[in-house]
Amino acid sequence: VWEEDEFWIELSWRIDPDGRRGIRKHFESPKDPSRPVSLDEYYGHIFDSIPSLVRAAGAEGLTPLAFMKRHGSFEVSQKNYHKHRTPLSPEQLEGSSVDEQGRIVKAGHVIGVMEGEQAVVGFPTPSKKLEFWSKSMKEHGWADQALPGFIKSHVHPDNIDRDKGEFCLVPTFRLPTLIHSRTGAAKWLNEISNTNPLWMHPEDMRRLKIKNGTIVRVNTEIGYFVDRVWATEAIKPGTAACSHHIGRWRRKQDPGNSRWSGSVVDIEKIGPSTWRTRKISGVTPFKSDDPDSERIFWKDGGVHQNAAAPIHPDPISGANCWLQKVRIEPAHAEDRYGDVVADTDKAHAVYQEWKAMCRPVKDGALRRIDWLPRPLAPVKSSWIKGQARGE
Repeated sequence: VWEEDEFWIELSWRIDPDGRRGIRKHFESPKDPSRPVSLDEYYGHIFDSIPSLVRAAGAEGLTPLAFMKRHGSFEVSQKNYHKHRTPLSPEQLEGSSVDEQGRIVKAGHVIGVMEGEQAVVGFPTPSKKLEFWSKSMKEHGWADQALPGFIKSHVHPDNIDRDKGEFCLVPTFRLPTLIHSRTGAAKWLNEISNTNPLWMHPEDMRRLKIKNGTIVRVNTEIGYFVDRVWATEAIKPGTAACSHHIGRWRRKQDPGNSRWSGSVVDIEKIGPSTWRTRKISGVTPFKSDDPDSERIFWKDGGVHQNAAAPIHPDPISGANCWLQKVRIEPAHAEDRYGDVVADTDKAHAVYQEWKAMCRPVKDGALRRIDWLPRPLAPVKSSWIKGQARGE
């Protein structure tokens, strides 16, 4: 995502301005090492490495970067299936051998598997096969989960007391008009979708005596947020949902970012470790080079639910478990739409509680199974015991 790329490039240069930390060199412009790599250079390098894109761009007399700026997208392959059957090249096979299980081993590592008489890359597992039983799970203390099965989670219906107003909250669902949380400056999309109400089934609302369009308090393990209810039969009873696209905010003294979608808030400490974010104003028209910015007619900027969500690191993979068990109730007299309250001490305690569910590695150095797919996975050395800061 280009906004993140821009941020990481700038942050890396500020952390390592003279290159002594060994970070800056990875973010220097290939044309002029005295300045950071530009986004055009960064994406140009990526696009130049895609042969089919290079050919399509050349057919129009364009560079791959210019082609993508004109068209916006490109289908690399129409039949991106059976990747596990990709043949290994002679160079890859040089110096390898095949063991009794049909695995292709090179320098002590399995690099592929035999499919009949064909050497192929296989699946992204240690054995390069679909593993019905996982040796890695057993080695990392999860022998009871080494076979595929169902893990009863913190939001299993048995763990949700509906009589107390408890629900499974889905905070990650997407609207068709917005892209993740990346479209805050897309004026036309924010004109269409500029609020993230709490979806509830009418059956639940009748049971809790909640009326459509009123505000409710959604209590989490570490605090709560106050949102407006939207009645819909498009959600299962016992489940609530709040889109995560919306809810941007800034303080009065902050730069005017995300003005197409963000609210102005005040952040106040209301307890020893408890903070409250309260809206001062919603989205308002503003002057800019784009005359449409003075035509903004919507006022809502949504609710920033993330701040009230504790971190739940999965004990096996380390990925965050996003679904939340919450308790929904009518708003209190002091509540205001958009309020977000979080206790940072409780947040840390919940994190430590989930962290304690990990099972220590008895043999070997890896703290977690490093090959399991996860978003934004760290470098492999981060999974080695003793390599993390403070160890």
